[in-house]
Amino acid sequence: MIQEKNITKKLDRADELLDHGQLIDAIACLQELHELYPDDESVMLRLAWAYWDSGDKQRSIEYWEILLDRELQRKVFTGFAYDELVRIYKQEGQIESLVAICEKAARVQPEDVGLLKELGTAYLLSGQSEKSCDAFKMLTSMEADNPFFHCLLGQALLADGKNQEFENAYRQAGIIDPDEADRYLFQAADLCMKKGLFNEARELLLNCLELSPSNSLYYCSLGDILVATKKIPDAFVQYEKACEYNPAHTAAYLNRLGISLMKAEYFDNAVKAFESALSFDASIPCRQNLEEARQASGRSKKTSV
Repeated sequence: MIQEKNITKKLDRADELLDHGQLIDAIACLQELHELYPDDESVMLRLAWAYWDSGDKQRSIEYWEILLDRELQRKVFTGFAYDELVRIYKQEGQIESLVAICEKAARVQPEDVGLLKELGTAYLLSGQSEKSCDAFKMLTSMEADNPFFHCLLGQALLADGKNQEFENAYRQAGIIDPDEADRYLFQAADLCMKKGLFNEARELLLNCLELSPSNSLYYCSLGDILVATKKIPDAFVQYEKACEYNPAHTAAYLNRLGISLMKAEYFDNAVKAFESALSFDASIPCRQNLEEARQASGRSKKTSV
């Protein structure tokens, strides 16, 4: 009882110092407590936060790691320190450390789908795409009816260069959740676009339009692919279709087309798109883009298509 009163009194003092931003004094108080009561986790938790706020991130991480080791020894895994370390390692770009704690947690709690998901994501961030595939395959075997897990597997398969399996994973997500099938295919198309796989992205977007022919976003994205593959007239056609299905957003779509054309350095065509956008809605914020396109057009060797 005396020990509880002593530690409570000192913790209250440390909390008061922390509340007033007196971090150095608070840390000194907490370190004194930690030496007296080395197993008290409430003290270590406060030290972890106090060191982080003081800018000593490494000391903070040391205490979070101690707390994680204790979490992993319990029958019921709370995951508080684990979640905090995952956040910190991602934020700080410490990917090797992220992988290490995810592997440690997954070994202790192999049936925890949340930990397995985080492990697969960590492998993906670290460039270990094959291990990421293995983790997500295990995840889909544990919860075969979860479309999100099949999408995660798809991302890993694409990173590993297994393009057909990647596409199959996203299609499987659509089979599980048919009402959202076009959305999963659109996610796959977007990943292909980012990797420069324009033919694959185009086919996936055409599948999206078969499932949802009035979705303007799909026409816009198809138009962006056509810009990237230098098929400018066809790109305008797709954006016109987007405008037909959602006329209220015509100016916004044409502004997007102009930006896409600017990135591809088709400045003459970008001028046309921005001018068309302003003709539909003079308040659309693209006047600066238009001026930049006009100036770039005068310097560019690319001609209008």
